[in-house]
Amino acid sequence: MNDTSSSRIDVRVCTETTRPRDQGHIYVRAQQGRWQRLRRQLGWGLMLLFLVGPWLRWNGNQAILLDWEAQRFHLFGMTIWPQDLTLLALLLMVAAFALFFMTAWLGRVWCGFLCPQTVWTFWFIWVEEKLEGSANQRRHRDRQPASLDSRLRKGGKHLIWSLIALLSGFTFVAYFTPAGELAQGLLTLSAAPWPVFWVVLFALCTYLNAGWMRTIMCTHMCPYSRFQSAMFDANTLSAAYDAGRGEQRGPRSRKSDHRAQGLGDCIDCELCVQVCPAGIDIRDGLQYECINCGACIDACDQTMNKMGYAAGLIRYASENTLAGRSAGRSRFKMLGYGVFTVALLALLVLTVASRTPLALEVVRDRQQLYREALDGSIENTFTLKLANKSQHEQQVALTVEGLNNPAWHGDQRIVLEPGKVMEVPISLSLDAPEPGITAQTVVFVATTERHQVRTDSRFLTP
Repeated sequence: MNDTSSSRIDVRVCTETTRPRDQGHIYVRAQQGRWQRLRRQLGWGLMLLFLVGPWLRWNGNQAILLDWEAQRFHLFGMTIWPQDLTLLALLLMVAAFALFFMTAWLGRVWCGFLCPQTVWTFWFIWVEEKLEGSANQRRHRDRQPASLDSRLRKGGKHLIWSLIALLSGFTFVAYFTPAGELAQGLLTLSAAPWPVFWVVLFALCTYLNAGWMRTIMCTHMCPYSRFQSAMFDANTLSAAYDAGRGEQRGPRSRKSDHRAQGLGDCIDCELCVQVCPAGIDIRDGLQYECINCGACIDACDQTMNKMGYAAGLIRYASENTLAGRSAGRSRFKMLGYGVFTVALLALLVLTVASRTPLALEVVRDRQQLYREALDGSIENTFTLKLANKSQHEQQVALTVEGLNNPAWHGDQRIVLEPGKVMEVPISLSLDAPEPGITAQTVVFVATTERHQVRTDSRFLTP
């Protein structure tokens, strides 16, 4: 990904032809450095996890399957049902507060290193560089009349973009539809219309977002870029230019004493602008378009090393640090986000740990409160709804508590298949109900080898 001119530093003020924008299009210059290595490593790692995720197996089943049609989510050995949606709510709340905490502490680092939009955008830019060359080469080709070579390069680029987009669309849908069935259906042209529609739709969105819109998504469509400033304070770390050290900026010779000339450390090479995927100038101060990817930091450090100056003219720093002020009192906002994140995470872990893989619901017969037999016994009818929320077969024993020697009419031993719901109609009868009592509390108990579930109901008498 190295730009062919990345090893040379022009100490003159850059002309208009070297600026990253050209008629609204941003030509992002390739950049190396520690932050870009970290960003690429995280990006490729996350991409690999995304692509492999639908193919992971757990106990012979797809490990991660968000089955909307069956209204259940399979996450490795756990199955989440609609009545377990509090788990998803807690998970989303943990993710939200973790993002708030990260933003208050490290700024918009999520956008620069972890956001799928950024990962896909840099992936598409990498393909663009490999086929069309460096930023200057791409700009030069776009300004020239179209030739066979440029058309072949652009055609190959868009073909690879389309293949990546289709792979991304297929992988995304494979999290909601069994991956093996979806792949077989697409290869044999026998897939149902809706999965095909969603694959094409998400492929198109990926192609447009990462190939064409890029940071337009971040600046104009992503709500996070708009409300992130509410979480910033004077101690938030973000990519920042040290104006006190860099000004007055201007060109100079490497061997000259720039301090004697009244110049700061910034040579005004504008590399920080050329490598920015948003095309902004970090020297103008904090801007909501900045995604904190650190490309400007690596570019500036490269220039400082070439000039023999200390690195860090552009660095991750807070407003207080750049102004030479201490952090002051404790950062209650960031601490609050952290406390809420830890508390919600603990609640989520506790909820998952206490969750039983068996559910029992009792429904009384609504058409008849009770029935009096010829021998004087009183009978109540119930429907027991049993749900196996695990991915293993369970043998369930049914009993009742709270009544004096009731007679059980119906099945008391049930075999529940994985992920299945079964309705078991039963009735209870009492030979001699206690006089003066019209309703008694009964407890239905469902017992497996490892778990026991209890649900209350009412036994009605005349």
